[in-house]
Amino acid sequence: MNLNDRALLVQLTISQWDARKKDKKVTADVLNVNQASKKAGTFNKYLLPVGNALEDVHKKSSYIRTKFYDNTLPWGIDGSQILPSANYLGFVSDFRKERADWEYLCEHFFNSYELMKADAPLVLGHMYNDEDYPSIDVVRSRFKMDLAVFPVPSADFRTNIAGDELSRIQQDVERRVTEAQNQAMKELWQRLYERVQHMATKLADPKAIFRDSMIENAQEICAILPRLNFTDDPNLEAMRQQVEASLANNHPDSLRNNPDLRRDKAAEAKAIMDKMAIFMGGM
Repeated sequence: MNLNDRALLVQLTISQWDARKKDKKVTADVLNVNQASKKAGTFNKYLLPVGNALEDVHKKSSYIRTKFYDNTLPWGIDGSQILPSANYLGFVSDFRKERADWEYLCEHFFNSYELMKADAPLVLGHMYNDEDYPSIDVVRSRFKMDLAVFPVPSADFRTNIAGDELSRIQQDVERRVTEAQNQAMKELWQRLYERVQHMATKLADPKAIFRDSMIENAQEICAILPRLNFTDDPNLEAMRQQVEASLANNHPDSLRNNPDLRRDKAAEAKAIMDKMAIFMGGM
């Protein structure tokens, strides 16, 4: 299988201002009062009042990063991730929407910046220092988000390098691509396994409390896995279907209120884990 035909490489870059600043004076005062060495720690102050518009930007950034890693697989080189072609359109469409929302939140923060800066002395007291605050233009320049897309490296070179050395390079590229492919597939198996393992552990203990998200997470991995299974691994697909049919289609309240059903599903989850372990051990 040519990985180049089945997937792309993507890099997500998010930069933003954290509105934190080391306060050298307060740090020195704390260290002196406690008779501590300079290596004991530092004091970082929040420059803006809590619960501000910047926190909304940071939360959206974290959400976008999480969705990025949920929809991609590890490549292991240069911070890139594998994005299977089958998942490209859905992921990119969703990413563009989320980035637009992020940019909207950024604009809201930029428009609120001077007002929040004016409120900062009320929170920081004597720790307030006007020099800690960059201009709004500088603040704007610190916020960027980009999704770069690249082809998977190919060992098909057109170069004047001598034959033996070219062959060595081609073999090395092929080896690295194969290793990355295998690692990505292991990641997929592990994601499914962890969802099943969590269910098996929680359901096996009749006193254990579980949230609705336990079932929701199983449903999510079953929904996205076909788009991430870029090698069309039939064993992985068979396990996914079994998880979907046997575990993910149960209502959380049914499992909570029916001890017999809970016990049966715990046993089924354990049986699926045992089957998956056999395939994963062979990898």
